[in-house]
Amino acid sequence: MFFEIERLSKIVQELHQLRYLKRHTFDHVWMKDGFYKDIVDVEEANEPWIAFDKIDRWGGKEKYAWFRNEVTVREDYVGKKLVYKVMTSRKDEWDSRNPQFLIFVNGKIIQGLDVNHQETILTESAELGEKFLVDLQGYGGSIGNIADCIHEISILDDRIERLFYDLHVPLEVVKMLDKEDKDRIDTLKYLIHAINLIDFRKPYSECFYGSIDTATKYLEEAFYGNFCDPDGKVITWCVGHTHIDVAWRWDLAQTRLKVQRSYASVFELMKQYDAYIFMSSQPQLYQFLKEERPELYALLKEKVKEGRWEPEGGMWVEADCNLTSGESLVRQVLYGKQFFRKEFGVENKILWLPDVFGYSAALPQILKKSSIDYFMTTKISWNEYNKLPYDTFEWEGIDGSKVLSHFVTTANFDNLPERYFTTYNGYIDPKSVKGAWERYQQKDISNEVLISYGYGDGGGGPSKDMFEIARRLEKGIKGCPIVKMGTATEFFERLDANVSQNKKLPRWVGELYFEYHRGTLTSMARNKRYNRKSEFLYEDIEWLSMMAHLVDDRPYPKEAIDFGWEIICLNQFHDIIPGSSIKKVYEDSKEQYEDILKKGETLKKQALKAIVSKVQVENEAIIVFNSLSFERKELITFEYPKKKMCIYDQEMKLDTTYEKGYISFYGTLPAKGYKTFFYER
Repeated sequence: MFFEIERLSKIVQELHQLRYLKRHTFDHVWMKDGFYKDIVDVEEANEPWIAFDKIDRWGGKEKYAWFRNEVTVREDYVGKKLVYKVMTSRKDEWDSRNPQFLIFVNGKIIQGLDVNHQETILTESAELGEKFLVDLQGYGGSIGNIADCIHEISILDDRIERLFYDLHVPLEVVKMLDKEDKDRIDTLKYLIHAINLIDFRKPYSECFYGSIDTATKYLEEAFYGNFCDPDGKVITWCVGHTHIDVAWRWDLAQTRLKVQRSYASVFELMKQYDAYIFMSSQPQLYQFLKEERPELYALLKEKVKEGRWEPEGGMWVEADCNLTSGESLVRQVLYGKQFFRKEFGVENKILWLPDVFGYSAALPQILKKSSIDYFMTTKISWNEYNKLPYDTFEWEGIDGSKVLSHFVTTANFDNLPERYFTTYNGYIDPKSVKGAWERYQQKDISNEVLISYGYGDGGGGPSKDMFEIARRLEKGIKGCPIVKMGTATEFFERLDANVSQNKKLPRWVGELYFEYHRGTLTSMARNKRYNRKSEFLYEDIEWLSMMAHLVDDRPYPKEAIDFGWEIICLNQFHDIIPGSSIKKVYEDSKEQYEDILKKGETLKKQALKAIVSKVQVENEAIIVFNSLSFERKELITFEYPKKKMCIYDQEMKLDTTYEKGYISFYGTLPAKGYKTFFYER
């Protein structure tokens, strides 16, 4: 047959359009300029409501507004599923640049809306005269362009939509296969027979719906039930995720809003899809949600208990691993694991760093000593020149510690093999699923790959169409790997069981160097200097405060120390400390650093004062502290009075030099301790 693909594509596209009926675009909605957190703030604001017409445009860099519309169910909507849609005409723009909204219906947060999530369900079965008050907290995006903001209501027909996906998904598989491929030929027979059953003469008529049901039943029984193979050997393990950069082309304040919108969308889709399991890293994002929307945070905790939300990732933020000191990397894991343990009762097992600019050879040792068994990234696939030869391997660190590592291989099948780029913002469709398997380099030891799916950085995470496509791919459409939905931990435990004893499991020794994003070791030097000063200071505060507690029974200032370290860890995020963020991020971090440095100096002085007060000396003395973890002989210099003095280590007189009001001498100091030197004028 000729033009089979073309005919199928045309009919699938027609079903795609027909699933929405009785579409109504509102002539205008109401708008207030400015940022408002909640409905009560809007009501109390003096800013006037203005009419926003359907031909008007809105947006602009870092612009905010509140939109409101009241919907009344009319007679021809009764008993139907109603969806409210907001379209911004910026479909081809990168997610973070697009207008984004948090939608409230009748005063309750429902979900985020963006270019990937344009609609929300108002009701599954509308009642005549029922009213819906729709409010939207709007953000114009991170670039200066304006866009449409069209508000629409329509009926969504589930019967038509089901048939659309039943045909669309296998058709996309067929398009990837060679013309003479037997699976392609057989699948086309089923699809052609199904579309021949549809009566398109009068859409929405009784005959039309009868034919829709007949075609759906045929596909369910003959194609999905008998022809497909749900026991296929190649499996793509799909984990719902939204990668949110804590700061980058937006500041921390905007990140707090992105978290609210993205997580709200997760909760709404979980109501619709029982198979939806979501994984999210970075306790800092959870802390933002806890502070900003405690009601959403409570819902998140419920989802964790249900096993549908996986709090995993290992670190406080997805931290840079080149500039961050070893002590801070330990704190990243310490505070990350502590948060998830305290809040959710879970133990992290994975270091999840999909977007970090290279990985220190010290990490395997830190991970092993922290009971983290697995490591995941995908950024190395962005290398400028050299493709890393492994996707599943044992990573060996400086001291010989080893950790099982796996790189996400999600790639578009059409781009292979020329491009070896892979993504952590995966999409579930046949091209991505097949591309992930084709891109995988260790097929000789494992038949499973990992896909982290969902739009990131304000794109709202997984979308409805991903779940509809996954439902079909789970049934084993021939010519494409099987899809299984689950957690990241499940994937790694299965991988570990399958490959840990395999002699072909490769090993990579030393640093995982990233051949890209250069200049990050030098950009924004002030920030880097503040980071190191803060690291040194808070390490000193820890041991000095503990010593003060032991010798003087002074309370250990745990909350103050934790606060300082959390700010240090926050600013070690992989787009902050490398210098790749916008100016506002560094203005904020400067204030944060200077605040914790000032507070830290006070804590340090208080600890030193408490310790010194317990040192008993008969004569005048100098007390010198060593912050390092080993004994050291060091040149000690301090300001001295006008008269010269002799320095003694116990009874031994030390050689001294005098210059420009300072005295210097060599002294031996104990590890993490102090020594008293006496002097005579």
